[in-house]
Order: sequence, then C-alpha cells, then structure tokens
Amino acid sequence: MGFISFLFIFLVFRPTLGEVVDTLKPFQFMRDGTTLISSEGTFELGFFTPGNSNNRYLGIWYRNIPDSTVVWVANRCKPINDSSGLFTLNNTGNLELLVHNNKSVIWSTNLSKQAQEPLLQLLENGNLVVRDEKDENKDNYLWQSFDYPGDTFLPGMKMGLDLKRGITWELSSWKSLNDPCNGDFSYGIEYNEQHHTYPEPILRKGYTKFYRTGPWNGLRYSGCPELRPNTLYDYQFVYTDDEIYYTYSLKNKSVITKVVINQTTNSRQRLIWIETEKIWKPYYSGPRDQCDKYGQCGANAECIITENPICQCLKGFKPKSLQDWNSMDWSKGCVRSKPLSCHGKGKDGFLKFSGLKLPDTQYTWVNKGMNLRECKDKCLRNCSCMAYTNSDIRGEGSGCVIWFGNLYDIRQFPSGGQDLFVRISASEIARVDDPKVVERAVIITAIVIGLACGMILIGFYICKWRKFY
Repeated sequence: MGFISFLFIFLVFRPTLGEVVDTLKPFQFMRDGTTLISSEGTFELGFFTPGNSNNRYLGIWYRNIPDSTVVWVANRCKPINDSSGLFTLNNTGNLELLVHNNKSVIWSTNLSKQAQEPLLQLLENGNLVVRDEKDENKDNYLWQSFDYPGDTFLPGMKMGLDLKRGITWELSSWKSLNDPCNGDFSYGIEYNEQHHTYPEPILRKGYTKFYRTGPWNGLRYSGCPELRPNTLYDYQFVYTDDEIYYTYSLKNKSVITKVVINQTTNSRQRLIWIETEKIWKPYYSGPRDQCDKYGQCGANAECIITENPICQCLKGFKPKSLQDWNSMDWSKGCVRSKPLSCHGKGKDGFLKFSGLKLPDTQYTWVNKGMNLRECKDKCLRNCSCMAYTNSDIRGEGSGCVIWFGNLYDIRQFPSGGQDLFVRISASEIARVDDPKVVERAVIITAIVIGLACGMILIGFYICKWRKFY
C-alpha cells in the first residue's frame, strides 16, 4: 500500500496539531490553518497567501512582526490554489506537501540517508530541520531549509558552496510581492574549483552580472569598505578545500536583521527591524551608485565616483575609442598605451594602485601559500598574467592571486579598498611613475622645438638676406 493511500486511510485517527508545538513526527500532519512555532516564539511555519495573490504556500515567517515577513517558502513555484494543503513527515524522514482534494504531492524532499526515528523541528533561528531522534548529536541534520534558501539570508545561514556535498547556498529574489517563485535576481559566491579562481559574491540579473561586492581579502569584501566590526553582528568568511561560505551571527538576540535580495529595488539589502517604528530600516544596500554598476567603465579602467567623468583609464592605458570615451560611452574601455615586452629585451614591470575594489575574478588563480614576492615572480613568468596582489591583507599580507586578460569592474575608494599591482611595459612605468623622466622629456621636447624654431628663423633671414643683395 502506498504511503499516500495509507495516510488518507488513517487521517481520521490522527488529530491535526492544535497546541503550540515546534516538532512534527511521522504520520502527523499540518492542515492549512495550523502551524509550528519555534521554542521561543520567534518563527512560525504554516500556510500563507502573499500580497494580493489567491494562492497558498507553505512557508516560515517572523511570528511577532506585524507584516508577517516570510523568510522561506517550500513550494515557491508550485502554489496551491485553495486551502486543501496538507504537510507531513513520512516514516523515512522525507517531507511531503500534498493537495488533499486530489491526493497529489506538489513538493517533497529526497533524503540520501533514511532515518530510524525521524523528527521535524522548527528551530529558534528559523531553520526547519529533519533529524534522527536516535542520533545523540542533535546538530546532525538529515535535511535543513537553510540548505535551500530563498530571498532571505538569516543569521546562522551560509551563503556559498559546499564543495564536498555539491550544494550551492544561493539567494534568489521573489518574482513579485504576490509571487515567491524565483525572480530575476540571484546572489551567490562564484568559484571555479578546477582553475582555483578567487571566490567572490556576485549579484546577477538573469545570467548577466549586475553587481559585485569584490572578493574576500581576509578582513572584508574588497568592494565593501563599510563592512567593519560593529555592535550588531559578527561575520565570518570560511575558505577551505571543502567549503567556501560567508555567514554572520547576532551579538544581541534582541536585534532582528536579515539580508534580502529585493526584486523591486534591484539590490541586495541588509535590513534591521525597528520595533518602535514598526518598520524594516535599510542598514546598507548594494549597488550603491553608478560605480557599483557592473563593468561601468569597461576594461582596464577604474570608476571614481568623486571624479568628472567618473571613468578613468588606468595609468599605462588609453581609451580604445577616444571619440566614444569623450562622449561618455565607456563600454569599450581602455587598451595599453604600449604593448608588453613579456620575454623580450625590455622587461615588464608593475604599477601599484591603491584603495581599489579588485577586478572581476572570473579569470584568476589563487595560491594561499605564496607571498607577494613569489606572486610577482609567478606573474612575470606568465605572459598572460596582467595583475597580482595578496589574497589576504591581514598583518603583512599573505597568499597570491593573479589575473589573466583584461581587468573589469574596478572602482576606487577614498578610504579602504586594496592594493593591486598591474603589469605594464618598462617604458610606460618610467613615464608614469618617475616625474624626473617626465620632466626630462618635457625639457628635451622644448629644446628640440626651440632648435627647430631657431633653424626656421635662421633660414628665413638667410633667404631675405639673399633677396636683398
């Protein structure tokens, strides 16, 4: 006999959950209108209708916030069109969301390991977990909602990659206030394990890069100088062979904060609940300005929000199309003023740029065991290497990251940011980095022009003298 048939035969003998509880055992069920409530009453699991929709969804929300802010949805893209929803835990530990009227399963989990005595519990941090009551380790979850985030990043969640289990912790916006299905925006850490790239979070609109926070540099994301130790929460970035993720935890349990991918504002926002005003107040938001727009200045250029124009070619580079550049169309970016020598007679060198959001890390390579000198040597030996820096700026700096090809999406900050060493030809380094060279060039040019003018004048007077005589 199938599980669904078995369940419906015995429904009459199984009362729905009426008392305040945070757990569900096999063959217990939740009807639309009943809920699970976390131990201290912070979160609630049940059926809800978003905005002006008529559909019903199974989700988790803040219980004591007036607008019932939803933080997780099970059946995001598979709504129930009436109040016949039924939620249960079966004897193998899998969750099933059923439609009572036609007895169909519209959402379920698929555990790789079967539990002996499965138990579903809504934790006080908002995590919905399945564990085995036989397991003495209560933190050993067979399944958890935190592994399948929606548009909301709560304290204790991870945002990143579990390389061992093949799980991606990625946020995605709602389609609209009325529809929790995946919208246009997604936010997650991007990393190429095969090529050992420098991991970094990226906000995408569809498949297009929309905003980067910059890679983690040991202290913060290089594009978020405002991310510093604060009184609200602690944060951590974990980068190992098994996992790469960002997480945060509250310093004060009375604080209610979350990070949301907002389809309406096209942004990643950290919000704080202000109880006295009964509102969610933005703590920070990204993108912040024009310079946060991905690739605003094209290749090999930096965006400086206080400059006019905001886009400037990096030293040693010039606009690819001067006409477009002067028309404030920076999409074509900049190209080298002089080609690299690489292994030729004229050695290449590096210019140091400070206070930057580091370039897009899609085409990078990282070695956490190298120092800056070794990193420079590694870059010089590879003709495709265009820039390098430390992967960790704590203390005296450590680790190595090198970039290949054009450098995209750089911005400069008045404070904070990071150093980047960009490869240019030796002659360009002498020109842009040594004011004496420039001064000598100006003097020589002036002398040459003066001599030329003198020769012209002498020739002019000789001609006049010949005509006169």
